[in-house]
This record gives sequence, C-alpha cells and structure tokens, in this order.
Amino acid sequence: MTIAEYIRANSEKILAEWDVFALTLGAVTENMSSADLRDHAKQILEFVAADIDDLKQDPAGDSPRSPAAPADSKDSASYIHGRLRYASGFTQLQLIAEYRALRASVLRLWEQDSVSISRDSLRDVIRFDEAIDESISEAAMAFSEKVNETRDLFLAILGHDLRSPLAATSTAGTYLSTPGVFNEQVRQIGGRIKRSAVTMSGMVDDLLALARTQLGDGIAIEREACDLLQMCEWAIEDARSAHPRALYELRAIGNLTGSFDRPRLQQLLTNLANNAAQYGSPGMPILISVSGEAERIVLMVRNQGPTIPKDALPKLFSSLVQLPEQNGDERPRSSLGLGLFIAKQIAVAHGGSIDVTSDEVNGTAFTVTIPRT
Repeated sequence: MTIAEYIRANSEKILAEWDVFALTLGAVTENMSSADLRDHAKQILEFVAADIDDLKQDPAGDSPRSPAAPADSKDSASYIHGRLRYASGFTQLQLIAEYRALRASVLRLWEQDSVSISRDSLRDVIRFDEAIDESISEAAMAFSEKVNETRDLFLAILGHDLRSPLAATSTAGTYLSTPGVFNEQVRQIGGRIKRSAVTMSGMVDDLLALARTQLGDGIAIEREACDLLQMCEWAIEDARSAHPRALYELRAIGNLTGSFDRPRLQQLLTNLANNAAQYGSPGMPILISVSGEAERIVLMVRNQGPTIPKDALPKLFSSLVQLPEQNGDERPRSSLGLGLFIAKQIAVAHGGSIDVTSDEVNGTAFTVTIPRT
C-alpha cells in the first residue's frame, strides 16, 4: 500500500495521533476542543495524498521540488490552518512542530502496517516529504503574514494614541518656556520639555507613515497650491526645535510655487535635516538648498561629517536602519531609523526620487527630485 493510499484509508488513526501531540503543546491547547485541534488537519492530509499522486506522474520519481514554493492559493487548507493557528495563540515553532509530528506519525504508522518496504516505497517517502514541506511552507507563510499584519496595526494604533499626550506635553513646554512668565531655570526646563515633545512627535509621525506603508496603503499625498520656500523655513524650524545647536543655512533659487503635498514634503525635509544634525560634525553648517527648475524641484541637504561607507549607502533608505557610531562618537541617536525610509516613500509618492552621495571632500548630500507634474 502506498503512503497516499494509506493516508486515505487511515486518516482517523493519523488524526488521533495529531490530537495527542497537540495536547503536549501546553496552555495554548488546554481549552481547545478536538475539532479545534484538528483544524483543517484532514484537508491537509488529503492535500498531501493528492500531491503525492501528482508527483508519481514523473516516471523517474525524482523530479525536483522547491520546499519553499509559495502557495498557489490563499484558500488552501495549509494556508488557512497557519492563520487560524496564529489566532489561537500558537507560536510559529509550535506550528512547525505539528507538521513534524504529523510527518513522523504517518511514516511510523505506515511502516508498522506495511508488509514490505521496496524501492518504490522509498520513492513514496521522498514524495511524501516533499508534499509535507510544501504544506509547511504555505502554513508558515500565512502565519508570518498574520504576525506582520498585527505588528503594523499595533504601530498604527500606538502612533495614533500617542498624539494627544504629546500635544499636551508640547503645550506645557511652550508655556513654561515663555519669556517673562517664569524664572530662567523654569524656562530652561520648559525648553527641554518642548524639544523632547518635538522629537517624540517626529518619531510618532514616522511610525504612522511606516504602518501605512506596511499595511499596503502607501504614503497618501494631497496636492495643493503652496510655496516650498515657506515649507523649507518651517521644516528648518521643526528641526532646530529638536537640535537647537545645529547651524542650518537655507539657499533658495527659482520659482518654488506649485501643487504639492506641503505637510508631507515638510516631513521629508525635517527628517533629512534631523538626520544631518545627528550624523554631521558639531559646529559645522548644514546646507539646505532648494532649486525651482522648469520641470522639477530639487531639494538638497548637505552636512560635513564622517563619510558613509559605500556598502552602506544602498541600505540607508530601508526601514529601521541606523548608521553605526564612528570615531568614538557617542551622541545619542534620537530616532527609530525610519527617517530616511519615510523620506524616500514621500518622494516616490510625489513621482520623484532621492539619492545620496558621501565623500571626504563634499561631505554627505541627500538630493530629492520632485517633478512639477
């Protein structure tokens, strides 16, 4: 009897062993019924048996299969099983352990009930292993997708809920630092509170933008008539609130009016300005230039500081990436490693691009190109 035939004829015996193993996984299965424990297990066995039959169509019996091949359909039993196991509180290791137990149970029971083991039987085992691996791949992919969805939803909720207390903190800092109301010591404390609130607000904005991007919504832009010179001034003011010792120089030429998403571009430029202050040499000016050309707007932020290694340049625009400290620099990194990632997403949403160069002579320069239309 082949493994596929054995699975179809003895599915209940195999599923009983599935139940026994599932009960060993601890608290996660304590309140689960037999039906819950067997969730889609019968359909998975049917899929495995059918897949073995498909593989047997290869005359040589050894056609290559990719164990990490993606699922053809999100309606497969393995895919649904992976998502439901996540909802039930399983870990990914427990999910994979189920399949390991299923594999071991089928092979052990089949061997016990088989009269003889032949060369064809060994080929059957190979086909069975490939079918199980494909089912594991689908279930693990579904489980990972649910993990990512939950993480991104958490980031979105966290960022949204932090905005109100941050606004209250910023207002308190502004009031305490008002000239003529309190003494100098209180004013300094108020200034620190305000700067901290600005820094945290920037982090929250980046978290929300990351969550939107990861959830598939992307960075939404709403164009309106605006003056990018004013946007640059406001962005520098935001960056200076977080880095009061930074020396920003703004140079602007050409026509800077047009239809853009001003708040988003302000966030982009603020992120670049904050990045320049964090990684630039203290006391050295940070040049921000904006140029209005016939077909496009070009923004550039340049700072003098340690050269970024060439192999690190392509990674800068990935999420959660921070440059390592260099030359004993121990300044605190008040960011999540999202600023450049968000800046790129905003540029792309406008139909533009962002590039970076870094060398000892010219320093580090980020150049953003935004088409007018």
